[in-house]
Amino acid sequence: MTASLSRRDFLKCSVIAGISVYVAAPGSAALAALFEEQRLRPLPWDPASGKIRYRSDATAKVTGEKIFSFDMRGRDLPGWPQDQSHAMLLRATQANRIYAGFDLSMLDPRLKPDRIVAAADLQRDGVQFPQFYGEDMLLPEGKTPAYLGHAVALLVWRDFPRFRAAKSALKFRDDVVRYGERTGPLERDPWAAFRYVRVGGATPYDDDAYSSLKDTPLYPLSYSKKRPQWPQANPRGGLDAQGASHAGDIAAALASPAAGKLVLEREYFSQSIDTSAFELDNGNAWFDADEATVHFVVATQSPQEVADEGARVLAASGLGVKRLVLHPCYTVGYGSKDHNPFPFYALMAGLYGDGRPVRLANDRYEQFQASLKRHSFRMHYKIAVDRTSGQFEIFQGDMVGDGGGRQNFSPSVCLVAATAAQSIYYFPRSDLASTVIASRALDAGSARGYGTLQSMGATEMLVDEVAAELKIDPIELRRRNVFKTGMKNTQGAIPGGAMRADEVLDKAAAHPLWRERDKRKREYETAHPGKRYGVGFGCVQKDFGTGAEAAFVEIALSKEGRILLRHGAIEMGTGMATSQAALCAPWLGRPADDVRTGETEWSALPMHATDDPWLMRQAVQDAKQGDPSWTPNYMSPSSASNSAYFCGHATKEAARLLFAEGVWAAARALWSEGFGGGQLSPLSVRMEEARWVDGKLSAGGLSPLTLQQIAAKAHELGLPTGAVVHTFNRWQWAEADFPLQSGSQRLPLDGLALRYGDGNAAGPGRGTANGYRMIERSRVYYPDTQRNNAGVVYYATMATIAEVAVDTATGKVDLLNHHSILECGDQIVPELVSGQMQGGLAMGIGHALHEYLPLYEDGPGNGTWNFNRYALPRARDVAVWKQTSEVLPPISDTDAPKGMAEVVMIAVVPAIVNGIAHATGLRFRELPVTPDKVLAALAGEATPKEDAA
Repeated sequence: MTASLSRRDFLKCSVIAGISVYVAAPGSAALAALFEEQRLRPLPWDPASGKIRYRSDATAKVTGEKIFSFDMRGRDLPGWPQDQSHAMLLRATQANRIYAGFDLSMLDPRLKPDRIVAAADLQRDGVQFPQFYGEDMLLPEGKTPAYLGHAVALLVWRDFPRFRAAKSALKFRDDVVRYGERTGPLERDPWAAFRYVRVGGATPYDDDAYSSLKDTPLYPLSYSKKRPQWPQANPRGGLDAQGASHAGDIAAALASPAAGKLVLEREYFSQSIDTSAFELDNGNAWFDADEATVHFVVATQSPQEVADEGARVLAASGLGVKRLVLHPCYTVGYGSKDHNPFPFYALMAGLYGDGRPVRLANDRYEQFQASLKRHSFRMHYKIAVDRTSGQFEIFQGDMVGDGGGRQNFSPSVCLVAATAAQSIYYFPRSDLASTVIASRALDAGSARGYGTLQSMGATEMLVDEVAAELKIDPIELRRRNVFKTGMKNTQGAIPGGAMRADEVLDKAAAHPLWRERDKRKREYETAHPGKRYGVGFGCVQKDFGTGAEAAFVEIALSKEGRILLRHGAIEMGTGMATSQAALCAPWLGRPADDVRTGETEWSALPMHATDDPWLMRQAVQDAKQGDPSWTPNYMSPSSASNSAYFCGHATKEAARLLFAEGVWAAARALWSEGFGGGQLSPLSVRMEEARWVDGKLSAGGLSPLTLQQIAAKAHELGLPTGAVVHTFNRWQWAEADFPLQSGSQRLPLDGLALRYGDGNAAGPGRGTANGYRMIERSRVYYPDTQRNNAGVVYYATMATIAEVAVDTATGKVDLLNHHSILECGDQIVPELVSGQMQGGLAMGIGHALHEYLPLYEDGPGNGTWNFNRYALPRARDVAVWKQTSEVLPPISDTDAPKGMAEVVMIAVVPAIVNGIAHATGLRFRELPVTPDKVLAALAGEATPKEDAA
């Protein structure tokens, strides 16, 4: 550490791979803003209504004071050198020839870089990617690039003017990177393939004959020409052979349908898109060799990954690094900054700064060339339907996605695409296979929608085609087949909680846009010659969570009654800091006063994980869980719509524990001392009678107490004044028995630490850090590892009605209006839900009508793409002033909130395409639906297929 930073300038560290990892505390105005002490304001809270007037970062947003990692320079950070270096990556724009080095001779000698780093330097120093990202952080000479845009060298300049001039001189040149012989693209097996076969019982509620949850998913035995080779069918063989046999029976039934059955076979395509994050990928790193310390400012959705894997990268190097000081920042991402390789490039750049901070930050061209993309998918579907009843009987899907040049989250996206394809429907028999190939395209990662936008959007278009064939109202057909509470999904799992898609469909059917669509069509087309009017519908239910969700939360009360909330999740523009603060109010009378997000230091509750939670065998879990500090997963990134339900569960449990063990006991002590107008019998008032009214706690008619009074008493008596909890969910909450002062309790947690008084008071448990004592669980109840086969069990539902007009002269599709209906449980902050809906709808509209990236040589990997070529929807394209929405009220005030940030973007995509079909009678199955495709279809011409995976 530098001399200007005392021990107080850091939170306590953790040690990973022999590297001490610190999270820097505020030391300057800019860094204080970065760490939310100046940027976040206490929530303006109305105790009477329980409403928040505006989000915690609202003031900073409207005044332009909001701080991002992109804004930070060395001079803004305490103890850093004032002189800032700047770097850029050279990237290959061909992926079918040998890389033969690079040539900078076109640069004026005065603009030559001060430091050049190539693969040989990284090999010499032992610097490499974490295993998750594969090989060749910088491509060695003599190898074929794995993908378009593969980084080959890092160039560093010590001053910005020379850096900027040199970067401009190198941009768009084909002669900088040199190539040798032509090899063709690398041939590699797919990143993953999964297959889910289910044969249900006599009714949707009977036991399955076969399912992935009860038996097993199917995994490929090998690959041939990028196609999975599945197990051989044998009805009396192993579980996988039995599954293949059932799949064969399904295929035979589709090939030779019985009388009265409709079999429809269709193919759909969903394109690659750019996530278009407002904040470009960036990082700023300084290697202080004298102190053996790397200081690192980074934008990421997964700060724990950067802390853990960054430490391992540094430990494996031969550069003598002993400490990593991490500054995780506020960011925006929606998937693009979750497990993104860019932070490790920025960390690498800092190692070669010759004692100066090095900033590596994309411009928009580089962002297009290197940022994570949404997977393109081609989906081949078959559906069997009873012509008389309209009941769905069989659903078969074969999906192929393009994962690009690095694996990233492709296996997970592959799995989720298959498990989501059923959308809101019940299928008695199903066979859903998904493969994601490796290619020379850019890396595809956890972009919003995560495979479900692609597979469910296609299902919704298919269902509309079935309705047209059977001449049934599209919403009525959906009602006949809607998935209801207690039914099993295509993996054989019964979803958690009430399924309410039927209520959503009822509301949609009664909406004027839908009910009057034929009348409106006649009137509009009469008033607008040359235009065709249509109304389309889409309804989906999106899973939220990953099946291995883990969270850390601390809630603590000061003597003065101020509430501190520390959370492992990162604020990335969703309002997570606001909503988590608000979850404190039901138990502590008001939202948290101080909110710190993206926290990675949890020494007060020293949990550890050792194995992959998704691949873990039951025997491994059984053997490990006797260690009270062990957990299947340490911490999840901010992704998979996990903040409301999963992160919120941890926040609520910490607040509830603090109330039950500390606040309530302190309040009873105060009332017993006469604050309630007399002595209080221990049994005269029960905790369930407690109510916060106007920010004061009362029960049974006793005198209301302020939180300040209660907190002071809790500190005086050495009662619990802080709680740190750890949670784990594998499609079911882990639970554990904890020996508390009030008696043993079984709680939906797997880790707990409490602070008594100011931290010096005696209490049960093992002393850890920051005055906390770990309450070691006496027994833990983890969900069986078999539940991984469930795929998903938590769902939120969204329906959208889209009103469109098609110009027959230009082919342009105008979105006139849209109405959406969301079911997301209890809304923590309704205004944040509304904001997510509006933003998600705009993204879905862009996917349906505007956004498109070619996958290969003419795509963004060539470095020439920007918003002059990439069409994002504008306000005029999204019916910004006319759109409406509604949210189903919760069943009761005890309903949990559901993760809804992804589902809100999906239904509008098929709604628009189905609306175009209603307008023109033409079915479009290749996204986006652009004017040239519309004109070709109106002229009766076949439109060419888009890039196929």
